[in-house]
Amino acid sequence: MKILISNDDGILANGIHALMEALSAAGHEVYVVAPDRERSAAGHSLTLHTPLRVEEVEPKYGAKRCWITTGTPGDCVKLAINAILSDDEKPDLVISGINHGPNLGADILYSGTVSCAMEGAMMGYQSIATSLASMKTDYEDFKVTASIIATLIDKLDTYKIPPRTILNINVPGLEKEDIAGIAVTELGSRMFTDEYERRIDPRGKVYYWMAGELITEPDDANTDISAVRNNLISVTPITYEMTRMNIMKDLESNLCKDDFCNWFK
Repeated sequence: MKILISNDDGILANGIHALMEALSAAGHEVYVVAPDRERSAAGHSLTLHTPLRVEEVEPKYGAKRCWITTGTPGDCVKLAINAILSDDEKPDLVISGINHGPNLGADILYSGTVSCAMEGAMMGYQSIATSLASMKTDYEDFKVTASIIATLIDKLDTYKIPPRTILNINVPGLEKEDIAGIAVTELGSRMFTDEYERRIDPRGKVYYWMAGELITEPDDANTDISAVRNNLISVTPITYEMTRMNIMKDLESNLCKDDFCNWFK
């Protein structure tokens, strides 16, 4: 299988290296287009007002070819498929990660990792976002997650991810034997409270530091947050289709009562 890998932690991140190595060792043809520096929490942003620089670099960790760009995670996937990869290098699957830290609940709205995979889905490619739900950063810390993702891809061999959908996968930061299993989950609400700590710098100027506390959820909730807290791998199917179809008729009946929709004239 041809796999395009990108991330938001940058080309030098240990997570992407572990993923490259595991997928290459599993026999996949791996191509990498990643940011030249960390772009965490970049969301689904694209570069419009400055040039996008691209440089092919020596492939490592078993990858077939690698490029770095000055762009965002979304830029990387868009650029790779539309401008960098040749027709015979176009991917069967796009994978973003492995992110350093979890992407759970509403935090995915800010996530460059998730947005990177979402860009692949928007372009019609099967896409997966992967995260290590731990703040550990050493290369060895990512190897369990990379191995699990490689195995999971084989498990999904006969399953086609639906259009406009990605799988958001979070793996607990544990040894493989300590992981309790896999749970297909829905998104939780939020990971942290919205709190900011007011501080004074050495020059007497006020600044703020985000300092929210973890939000608790019931242990039996079928959410990604609850699953990871229970040592389960969470697999959450998410989509970029944001239309609330179930309220459209009710909204229309209020805005266009008695079929009168041009009341503003």
